[in-house]
Amino acid sequence: MDKSIQKTPFDLSPLPPAVDYLALVTDLARAHAALARLDETLTHLRNPQIIERTFLTREAVLSSQIEGTQATLEEVLREEAEAGENVSETTKKLQDIREVINYRRAMNEGSIIVDANQSLAENNVKRLHAILLESVRGKTRTPGQFRRDQVYIAPPGTPMSEARYVPPMPTRIAELYSNFDRYFNTDDAERDPLVQIAVAHYQFEAIHPFNDGNGRVGRLLIPLFLYRRKLLSKPYVYVSKYFEEHRRDYYDLLADVSYKGEWIPWIRFFLNGLVEQANDASTLVHKILDIQRQFHAVLSDFKSPYALNLLDTLFAYPIATTTQMRRRGDIPNAQTLLNLVKKFVKAGILVDVSPHRQRDKTYAFKPLLDLMDGYKEEK
Repeated sequence: MDKSIQKTPFDLSPLPPAVDYLALVTDLARAHAALARLDETLTHLRNPQIIERTFLTREAVLSSQIEGTQATLEEVLREEAEAGENVSETTKKLQDIREVINYRRAMNEGSIIVDANQSLAENNVKRLHAILLESVRGKTRTPGQFRRDQVYIAPPGTPMSEARYVPPMPTRIAELYSNFDRYFNTDDAERDPLVQIAVAHYQFEAIHPFNDGNGRVGRLLIPLFLYRRKLLSKPYVYVSKYFEEHRRDYYDLLADVSYKGEWIPWIRFFLNGLVEQANDASTLVHKILDIQRQFHAVLSDFKSPYALNLLDTLFAYPIATTTQMRRRGDIPNAQTLLNLVKKFVKAGILVDVSPHRQRDKTYAFKPLLDLMDGYKEEK
């Protein structure tokens, strides 16, 4: 944006906008095809649920990093394995980890809402917001409630007179959000649902309805919308990586909608993000399938009816203690589990990440972790 300095609250127009669909024919075709390819790829997974938690934790890490958190995927999974979801917040790192866990919890809650055939209406979005901010730095910023104060978008310490964007006045939020709510949850609000979610994402961020957490809520509503509209059989397309890699374009194009009414460049950018992230997810699933095939071939030599159970739990919980592995893998006794763990370590499936401990040790499924953590850097 040049975007000239804005000193007064933005006068946001209600939805729907006028969209030139002819300008988007090719982009829409590519985006729909990429989403369909991802759904087809998922059908090759013996049990898609076994990677759902790890996939979602990866997205939670990436989305939270946009907000400045520094926690890595491995740090989050390690802390959860050893402390559980009730991570204490005595340090900045643990606060970051708690934020990541909350994001994943909010996405899980959103999926439950969709599975129950409920709309992503205002009350449910407020529920998701409350989960995001529970027991973390934003907990004093009215979780689950719309803001009652004027806010503005600018680097810390910048006065409002120099703000890049000043969202609408709090007195307009009820009216604007009601309009957004109807548009977002009405299936025929647009001729194409991908245009609808692109427009809705802009509008949500422009309204900026909450004091804190607007970016995270706006990002998690995207896969939930695609899931609710049955464009995906699982909410596995996450755009945080794309928005972070193209952060300047993201903010500039949103601003161009606000100040120039330029919808097409923004929608085209958004659709390209869906293509990139659907392709990213498809490639990642294929790599996970390769890992599954590689280690399934090894498991036949273990001569244990519990080996496959244990491997499946590791795709969902790539870092776990021996107690957790035994419980999740439904393994009858500790000695059977320990014998299996030794074989998994020898085969390169597990790595001991607690060599200092003698009991209830923690192990990491390094091949999967290296893939999930390292793949975000590949291009």
